[in-house]
Amino acid sequence: MSVDLSNVRNIGISAHIDSGKTTLTERILFYTDRIHAIHDVRGKDGVGAKMDSMELERERGITIQSAATFCNWKGSNVNIIDTPGHVDFTIEVERALRVLDGAVLVLCSVGGVQSQSITVNRQMTRYKVPRIAFINKCDRTGANPERVTGQLREKLALNAHMVQMPIGLENDLVGVVDLVTMKALYFEGDNGEIIREDEIPAALLDRAREKREELLEAVSMFSDDLMEVMLEEGEIDPDLIRAAIRKGTLSLEFTPVFIGSAYKNKAVQPMLDGVNAYLPCPTDVVNVALDLNNEEKEFAVSNDPDDPLIMLAFKLEDGRYGQLTYVRTYQGKITKGDTIFNSRTGKKVKIGRLCRMHSDEMEDIDSCGSGDIVALFGVDCASGDTFCSSDISCSMSSMHIPEPVISLAIVPVDNKAQINMSKALNRFTKEDPTFKTFVDHETNETIISGMGELHLEVYVERMKREYNAEVQVGAPQVAYRETITTRAEFNYTHKKQTGGSGQFGRVAGYMEPLEEGEYEFVDAIVGGSIPREFISSCDKGFQKSLAKGSLCGSGVTGVRCVINDGAYHAVDSSDVAFQLAAIGAFKEGYMKAKPVIMEPIMKVSVEGPTEFQGSIMGSINQRRGMIIGTMEEGNYTVVEADVPLSEMFGYSTTLRSLTQGKAEFTMEFSAFKQVPKLVNDELIKKYQSEKKNG
Repeated sequence: MSVDLSNVRNIGISAHIDSGKTTLTERILFYTDRIHAIHDVRGKDGVGAKMDSMELERERGITIQSAATFCNWKGSNVNIIDTPGHVDFTIEVERALRVLDGAVLVLCSVGGVQSQSITVNRQMTRYKVPRIAFINKCDRTGANPERVTGQLREKLALNAHMVQMPIGLENDLVGVVDLVTMKALYFEGDNGEIIREDEIPAALLDRAREKREELLEAVSMFSDDLMEVMLEEGEIDPDLIRAAIRKGTLSLEFTPVFIGSAYKNKAVQPMLDGVNAYLPCPTDVVNVALDLNNEEKEFAVSNDPDDPLIMLAFKLEDGRYGQLTYVRTYQGKITKGDTIFNSRTGKKVKIGRLCRMHSDEMEDIDSCGSGDIVALFGVDCASGDTFCSSDISCSMSSMHIPEPVISLAIVPVDNKAQINMSKALNRFTKEDPTFKTFVDHETNETIISGMGELHLEVYVERMKREYNAEVQVGAPQVAYRETITTRAEFNYTHKKQTGGSGQFGRVAGYMEPLEEGEYEFVDAIVGGSIPREFISSCDKGFQKSLAKGSLCGSGVTGVRCVINDGAYHAVDSSDVAFQLAAIGAFKEGYMKAKPVIMEPIMKVSVEGPTEFQGSIMGSINQRRGMIIGTMEEGNYTVVEADVPLSEMFGYSTTLRSLTQGKAEFTMEFSAFKQVPKLVNDELIKKYQSEKKNG
């Protein structure tokens, strides 16, 4: 059965921590009859929200993994992905936004635009995702949706305007004024399921007309018809306003702002109407693929279910019964039993089981078409793989994957724990591209790396709970980098004679700092002083050298290696000889190029009562932090600063004791910056000592 794509919405719900994303999704599922009882995130009944299916999520009251579900609202099929708010799980937001057509940006009416709101908005912009804003928690003390709308304009540079106005605020919130239809909406019944439409209260009428005028002025830029009616001062049809808002939203030039309280069951349904009215359907979005058969030329994906299949695997879950692969279908259709091709590996894959996901529940289906988000069972692939039918070979662009910034050493307590730990690590590294693991061959320890302390803490806890792998955890280690600061030349000859044929290779050239990117290799050889077949060997040798720098043993980044001369031997030169010559050349040039150690700098945002502002700023200064700015909002102060990650361990305990537990902070990776000389010398001394002691 083919589905009208104009009635399909693929949306994500994203926000800062504790803005109410999961609570909002819970209400959406209730009003669309997907669930028949509402449970809260920290459920007193011990049940917890539907979308937080992991035991850890329910205990901590946070979302760790993005969860997919689907529902139907007024004739539209809505696929929803609820994403985590914590920056440590940012990959979950990245991969969700990569495959979604639209998004709901949720904001707290008291906290407003916070640090993670800025990150999420940046991710939406990166993937060109149209968004509507929902200002939640309007029932809370200090709620001010107009101030938050102003912050959307100032901090996020969005052309944001309210399409609703509250009737009462804080404890007095009873409904909203719809500025498009100029009607008052009240939400009654046990769970706000009964919507009563009424005239706007007389006390609010002038303010409502003023706010409507602001809205019309903003959206008339997207509709000549609307502007004409406004100039003639005629009666304005609400559908004309909706069409203008939709056009502005789809072009990313306008953001409609809805308000309400998900927890108090107020104004969630009009926000759902906004999803249908203003967010794109699959055919409104242009998606591009690379044609692998035709010099990797780009072409627009058609969305036509009758065209050859194009499908992207964006998330993996390795469960007890095999791998579950979440896919978005962009073109064509698949049926259970079909054979499809993985364009990266070229392997055939047979579809054994096809499901729609409802958090941790599965609903088996026989087929799906373009625009659908579904899950495949038992398909071996990697996150970011493209699947096609046999008559096409193409690749969709993959998602942005941030580099890990923190590491931990983990040691299993016994042999059984070792086996279980290996199983857990295999699964986690496959599922999460920002979680990496390797064995340090010098210490023989297993090292896990990730986006933050919470990220690694959650995976260690999951090892214990899901795999019964008891591990001891070492102190957190910062992922330092090394780089060079000046140009340096090298000219190295590798020569070795052992009985029969020996090894010979000479590599000459220079290395210099690279402004953008991690590594670049430039072949400037003329006259064949190094044969063509050995050029790639030189590249391999340089790349191997990047794994460990000479200062503190960290990875080397930001280096351009240029080879412009060399020599070879007709018998003794080989791939290995030139790799070793390049490694020797790199070592020779590296110390001449004045290398330095770089450390990850975190963008830290601390929010707390104004009375503790001095203590908060003092605690940041003590940690080598640079304060960027402070803002006072009512009785609260927000302090933003750049702080080295190495100084942030244990900060949550310090902050709690300084502010009587009343302040909280968030941090996200900002950039790598050179460490001060004192720290530089300490790190080098520590590394040399560790090397000496084996």
